[in-house]
Amino acid sequence: MLLTIPELLAQLQDKITKVTAEEAKLLLQQENSILVDVREPAEYAEKSAKGAINIPRGVLEMKMLTLHPDENKLIIIHCATSARASLAAEQLQRVGYKNVRVIGCKLDTICECYND
Repeated sequence: MLLTIPELLAQLQDKITKVTAEEAKLLLQQENSILVDVREPAEYAEKSAKGAINIPRGVLEMKMLTLHPDENKLIIIHCATSARASLAAEQLQRVGYKNVRVIGCKLDTICECYND
């Protein structure tokens, strides 16, 4: 049976940890943490949160394993709506990352919080 994206995201809710933009900002003050924007480079160039690095979802696992091979690193992921970020978080957990969070709000709210 094929799943729609909303159905798949609903299944992921028990597997991922969501945080608000404000909670993520506080978490990012810890050592060994990064903010990753998993949108496409053109989207990132148009509007992005200060301090976020852009690693598109399509290459995330490969790039993260090379750039940040620490399985305990705090990785906070965002996108425009939290949908791609949720899918990305599940993939990172699948390859072994233990400390992954998703910012569960829209990009405008994230940028307001980070770009002040």
